[in-house]
Amino acid sequence: MDYIEGKNIGGIHHITAISGNARENLTFFTKVLGLRFIKKTVNFDDPGVYHLYFADKWGTPGSVLTLFPYEGTEAGRNGSGMVNTISFSAPYNSVTYWESRLDDFGINRKRVQSRFDGERYIYFEDSDGLSMELVFTENDERKAWTGEGVPEEYAVKGFFGAEIRNSNTSETSALLTQVMDHELIKTEGKRQRYAVADKPGAYIDLVDEKAIEPGIGGTGTVHHIAFRTAGTKGQEVLRRKLSGLGLYSTRIIDRKYFRSVYFREPGGVLFEIATDGPGFTVDEDIDSLGTSLMLPDQYEGRRGEIERLLPEL
Repeated sequence: MDYIEGKNIGGIHHITAISGNARENLTFFTKVLGLRFIKKTVNFDDPGVYHLYFADKWGTPGSVLTLFPYEGTEAGRNGSGMVNTISFSAPYNSVTYWESRLDDFGINRKRVQSRFDGERYIYFEDSDGLSMELVFTENDERKAWTGEGVPEEYAVKGFFGAEIRNSNTSETSALLTQVMDHELIKTEGKRQRYAVADKPGAYIDLVDEKAIEPGIGGTGTVHHIAFRTAGTKGQEVLRRKLSGLGLYSTRIIDRKYFRSVYFREPGGVLFEIATDGPGFTVDEDIDSLGTSLMLPDQYEGRRGEIERLLPEL
């Protein structure tokens, strides 16, 4: 997605979830959803745990789902203070294909539903109970990855958006519109859709649910959502704006493939502002993405120990 002139945020960069069995995750997101496995590294803050990345061919911002597979961790629960549902974008004519594919793999799904004057989607969950949707749209010009057997005319093209449910969404709405360059573009009942541009990969749906309980982190829940910015200058702009609102943000942190700033939005969701670069080819070429365990420099001296701790994929 190209940046709109005058806007510092360019849509979703990546979404990170907590999962369970790493092998099951690898199978699901590659063999079922057809995403490319682009990076095998570790949680930079907890190197005994994988950080697995799935995306399109290049790891384009807006296509990147990442997982922390904590085996043996208790299941979490969706609720306020977290992203509740991740939405992927699929071609408009692929509904029947995905119904059959999900059924063939025994995936827990609901029937096709609609919202916003005919926007069709299928809700489904993986074995950890992670809440996801396939949203079928004609308005996605991104090129899909087709290396996992899903035909190009049906393949997932990246994120469509994400859904946040809170008991009071007004402060989150104000943050999105006044600080993070989003605009309210659609409303349907309790659901409001915000975006920096009216395109897949940029949608944030806020759902106001007065009786919703707080979410509980654990397997099958989203850890955080990251928004794109072009570079560190954009992050500094956001940090100053957040400080003016009394919201704490971290310093700019080097995550090797991008630079990150983290903060809690007023509803409790962990937001990240991540730079577009340097990207995922800084330590592997494009054809080799995801084939080797890539460690940040601070952990290379512990490679043997870390490899012994991590489960085989």
